[in-house]
Amino acid sequence: MALWRVTNTWQSAIRAALAPFDLTHVQFVLLASLTWMDRASPVTQRDLADHAGTDVMMTSQVLRVLEGKGLISRSPHPTDGRARALTPTTMGAALASKANTAVEAADLRYFAALEGERDDFLRHLQALDRAHRR
Repeated sequence: MALWRVTNTWQSAIRAALAPFDLTHVQFVLLASLTWMDRASPVTQRDLADHAGTDVMMTSQVLRVLEGKGLISRSPHPTDGRARALTPTTMGAALASKANTAVEAADLRYFAALEGERDDFLRHLQALDRAHRR
């Protein structure tokens, strides 16, 4: 129950931080992930979903919204005719950067209650993520 309550209050803090940017939490995660992913090769929807840990179909729906807002572009993949290459637009990259600053500030405020235990908490979350990643 504690994890449920903490998750809900943290998500509320993140929603409030993202409201001025007209982004939902999942839109932010996908846009920010795409912006900071290594571009040695074209990023596909599957690559982005795997990186963010999101469902591929839901990722597709969110990407359509981000494209409609002019924050990403989807172009033909150079080697896979079925895939699309994803790129943040200049406006999308700038918005992701500004929103990231707001999210990081919200995280610092929210997790300040952990005082000196924040690093341990993060280490435990990363261990759970590794153990249960799909």
